[in-house]
Amino acid sequence: MTSPLKALNSQDYYKVLWPLLTLSLLILFVGIGFRSPWPADEPRFVEVAREMVTSGQWLFPTRGGEYYPDKPPVFMWAIALFYLLTGSLNIAFLLPNALCGLLTVFLVFDMGARLWNVRVGRNAALLLLIVPQFLMQAKNAQIDAMVMCWITVGCYGLIRHFMLGPHWRWYFTGWAFMGLGVITKGVGFLPLLMLIPILAYGLKDRSLFKGRLTWSCLAGPVAMLAVIACWLVPMVLTVHSQATPELIQYQNNILFKQTGERYVNAWHHIKPWYYFILAVIPMMWFPVPLLIIAHWQRLVTKVKAEPNIAILLGWVALVVLFFSISPGKRDVYILPALPMMALVLSAALTGAEPRKWFESLISGLLWFLGCVLMLAGVLALSHYPALVKALRDYSDDLSGIGYLFITLALLWAALLWFLRAQFSLVRVAAVMALAWGLISTWGYSLLDPVRTPKALMAHTAQVIGEDAELGLIKFKEQFILFSPVSITHFSYLASVEEQERNAWQWMSEGDKRYLLVPDTATLSCFDLAAGQNMGMAHRDNWILLSGVNRLPECQAPEREYRYFTEHPGRWMTE
Repeated sequence: MTSPLKALNSQDYYKVLWPLLTLSLLILFVGIGFRSPWPADEPRFVEVAREMVTSGQWLFPTRGGEYYPDKPPVFMWAIALFYLLTGSLNIAFLLPNALCGLLTVFLVFDMGARLWNVRVGRNAALLLLIVPQFLMQAKNAQIDAMVMCWITVGCYGLIRHFMLGPHWRWYFTGWAFMGLGVITKGVGFLPLLMLIPILAYGLKDRSLFKGRLTWSCLAGPVAMLAVIACWLVPMVLTVHSQATPELIQYQNNILFKQTGERYVNAWHHIKPWYYFILAVIPMMWFPVPLLIIAHWQRLVTKVKAEPNIAILLGWVALVVLFFSISPGKRDVYILPALPMMALVLSAALTGAEPRKWFESLISGLLWFLGCVLMLAGVLALSHYPALVKALRDYSDDLSGIGYLFITLALLWAALLWFLRAQFSLVRVAAVMALAWGLISTWGYSLLDPVRTPKALMAHTAQVIGEDAELGLIKFKEQFILFSPVSITHFSYLASVEEQERNAWQWMSEGDKRYLLVPDTATLSCFDLAAGQNMGMAHRDNWILLSGVNRLPECQAPEREYRYFTEHPGRWMTE
């Protein structure tokens, strides 16, 4: 069961490791500083981190001054920490996931090298680097890439102990990172599922994990709970000591509604049980499904012959099953299983003869995509109506998009021709690196103006003047994050009707108070049609309402909600 560590040639190990990490660094870090936070989730997390730094309140995350109970604070802490270190939110918000992606690549390489050999580790890491879902998450500011990293560390700790050990230090480290994963996004305990196939093999052959599967293993949860307690205990004690309705609501929401209730009785993203298998894995895990189909017999043989491969593959299957049972599903939920899947395929398929149909299929697909890019570029330059409509939410510079697509298509074709003698996956890696490099620089600069409301908020600030006050109804966090003027809002958690009633009352209490609302809102206290159009952002036209647009009467709110944020958008000029 153990890997012959003495056979691990350190010279070969580091000869491969440093180029691999350099390549990973270039792919994952290029583009940092080239764009602002984009919806759906990035502005929310960045605004929370910004408020942590400006207010000094790190224990209870807030967005727009109101408690944010949907996620534990670890990811936002990471962004806030890098904001303190760099002084730039545009740099800080992408750094945590880039570093987590880099660590994940290293761990996959190291596990492959230790369990099998350096070649297996290298191939596993490179496979991970070309899978779209991994790169998409490692290069944005959602929580899932960080959770994937902590779960991979948890798996690494169990692997070092059970498959390469005994190694109790790594065993308890793995449990500790499971705890960190739990207070990052709830599901950090997923490495525990690996104990199911480990126990199954241990019962089948009691000599397999001799000295590793002992009663001492039961102490593992202590390490996990200790890490969770570092956040949970201060949070609960503070809630109980202050006992405000807002804090109690925050505690109940984050401990119950966003964990067990979200899994068992999901209220959004409802998908059928086969969603991950048929809709996510075939596209987002490319080329993993094709590799499985091409080398099915070899994979089955390896799984039967090597417990290490069977245990890792069993864990991947259990993770997919775990998320498939819940009615609520998003494609990123199964991301934590991807590193181990890459490791399994590399261990099973390294050294296998390539299938001719697989090589032909991948080659044909790459050339087809190159042609699609060229066609899209030509259509963008000609401002083809259907393409204009499709891209309206991403960029208003169709000519720039056209030149980007054509340049990418030409370089894409040149790379495919130059590397025509290489294996198809080598060509996939080359064109993926090229595409991400161009998109993360040139592409970001083209997309950023439309993917943020900076222009809208700057125009609104200019219209109302520096000494005016601005309120928001039915909005997303980016409208706070990018506002150069102070913002008042009336609770994310309240209904639009309650927000409007509070806003009507707020406007009646002072002069030079304005309200910014989307034209899709249904209002009963304001004459929306008489408002001033400020422009479009995120598919909506935004209307500026002043005191003259208030109707004479409005039903009083059930409860007053007012949250004030002073000049949040100043970070853009710091």
